[in-house]
Amino acid sequence: MCNFPDGIKHISRKTNYDTVGMGIIQEFREFAVKGNAIDLAIGIIIGVAFGSVVNSLVNDVIMPPIGLLLGKVDFANMFLDLSGKGYANLAAAKAAGAPVIAFGAFINTIITFVIVSFVVFLMVRQINKMKRKEEAKPAAGPSSQEKLLMEIRDLLKKRK
Repeated sequence: MCNFPDGIKHISRKTNYDTVGMGIIQEFREFAVKGNAIDLAIGIIIGVAFGSVVNSLVNDVIMPPIGLLLGKVDFANMFLDLSGKGYANLAAAKAAGAPVIAFGAFINTIITFVIVSFVVFLMVRQINKMKRKEEAKPAAGPSSQEKLLMEIRDLLKKRK
């Protein structure tokens, strides 16, 4: 140990990097096994799967009848060709590398977003209802231990 003129003490010590590394690994392990991290991972996996189902619902179930009602319009193939070359379909324009605005795909994405948002709204609404029911429950009476402690308290008050 050295004393510096300004009163600061300097301690020289070696750092054991193996111990530091193990501490980080142990801390990460504790974080990863906590319920919140696992719940988050499960939520993400279910969300991705749900997104795929909704995409299929929009692209394969909802949009074809809407396109049929509007005169056999395929929304997935609706685009604006910015090059002006007049490609037959979106795939041909993309294959040629032409600049396009794929507004049909954008419409499908908006419908998917609305469906997912509505489902999330319904889930949050249901969770809030369940929370309100829990809050509305009357508080249970004191436990047997609390009753015993109240009796002891009352006896001690009488002694004074």
